[in-house]
Amino acid sequence: MKLFKRKPRMNVWSYLALGYFAVMFVGSILLVLPFASKEGGTSYIDALFTAVSAGCVTGLVPLETNVHWSLFGQIVILILIQTGGLGFMTFVTVLLLMVKRGIGQYQRRAVLQSVGGGHLAGVKILVRRILIGTACFEIGGAAILCIRFIPAFGVAQGIWCALFHAVSAFCNAGFDILGGTSVGTGSLSSYATDPLVSLTLCALIVVGGLGFCVWGDVLDCKLNAKKFQFYTKVILIVSAILIFGGTMLFLLFEWNNPCYAGYNFWEKLLVSLFNSVTARTAGFYTTDPSTLSDSGYLLMVVLMFIGGCSGSTAGGIKVGTFTVIIMGMFAAFRSKKDIALGKRRIEGKLLVQALAIFATYLFLILTSTAVICAVEPDGVNTFARTLFETVSALGTVGLSQGLTPTLSVVSKLIIILLMYLGRVGVLTLAFALARKRDTSEIRHPVDTFFIG
Repeated sequence: MKLFKRKPRMNVWSYLALGYFAVMFVGSILLVLPFASKEGGTSYIDALFTAVSAGCVTGLVPLETNVHWSLFGQIVILILIQTGGLGFMTFVTVLLLMVKRGIGQYQRRAVLQSVGGGHLAGVKILVRRILIGTACFEIGGAAILCIRFIPAFGVAQGIWCALFHAVSAFCNAGFDILGGTSVGTGSLSSYATDPLVSLTLCALIVVGGLGFCVWGDVLDCKLNAKKFQFYTKVILIVSAILIFGGTMLFLLFEWNNPCYAGYNFWEKLLVSLFNSVTARTAGFYTTDPSTLSDSGYLLMVVLMFIGGCSGSTAGGIKVGTFTVIIMGMFAAFRSKKDIALGKRRIEGKLLVQALAIFATYLFLILTSTAVICAVEPDGVNTFARTLFETVSALGTVGLSQGLTPTLSVVSKLIIILLMYLGRVGVLTLAFALARKRDTSEIRHPVDTFFIG
């Protein structure tokens, strides 16, 4: 007979939520050190904000990255970006493999939950593929960017800029170190019409936002679309619709906008493509978001809200969630019980979860916007700018209309919480806080209820 009962282990979701929190806390301690900044000091709230933004691969910054942070600070930010992009559990697994310890079922489940895998037996292969694939994409992207950055900044600084932006783009972080340089002060605005820089960053953003399992499946099938898994096919089709549909709408909405002045058709098309891609949780910009038309503003907010794919470096409610909701809406309008997608059927419980995510994101955005508008003094912010900032934070996008540096401590804490929730995921946090219940709970009788 055991005298003491073993304390129950934390569930996988609690492990992930606390893991991300620990990484960001350590990052904030490193960034508050005097030699992490060029001026010799940073307030803890700004260090915490930057650490959370980097760890959550968001990109909102209270301080200009290149102007304020030293090389050490920038390296810390880049490590946080890489950790947040690949997933906390990916690094835990790598450490376990390095010390030659076995990976138990618990760790395997955590890794799969973090990166969106599906088979416990293939975790080691999945992690190895993630690391190799990430290194190939980031190094390849950096090599291409060196063509532009080395002539502009010199060899050492050019290579650093290329590597930093390649990692930031692949992880959908949106941090840049070009602000305050001789090249310009507006993110990547100086390269708006440069196809090499713009298309390279777009490619990295898209690949990172598709998710490790999607491009892994594409490689396994050797680019043969007929062999792709059902999820891969749907995600690729919907992502393409969002990217090219967004490009055409930006081109239409901003055609006569002064921010597109002086561009020919192909340059406007390139800038519109970049706007469409970066709004899917990347955070870079070649066109200042504050200069967009009202229609362009709304389109960018919608794209930020949708975000990237599950198990990827992107945020938002996710493309899969958006797809299930849209197909569920069509099924409801046609009075069909099943949600049909092509020749497959989607379980009804997925629609319930998708609607729960949608409602939670909407509630968090509206509540946070209302609180920030109430806290901040009149004239400092507007409803439109605040809404843009909160959607960008929860969607881990990083695009901003210049509001973040002017926010008070209370408002910054709200944005920090939104970024954390956006990266960890509302479902993950809900499962982490949920208590185990008896599965044989009583089901109450059904009664009539009216909607619509």
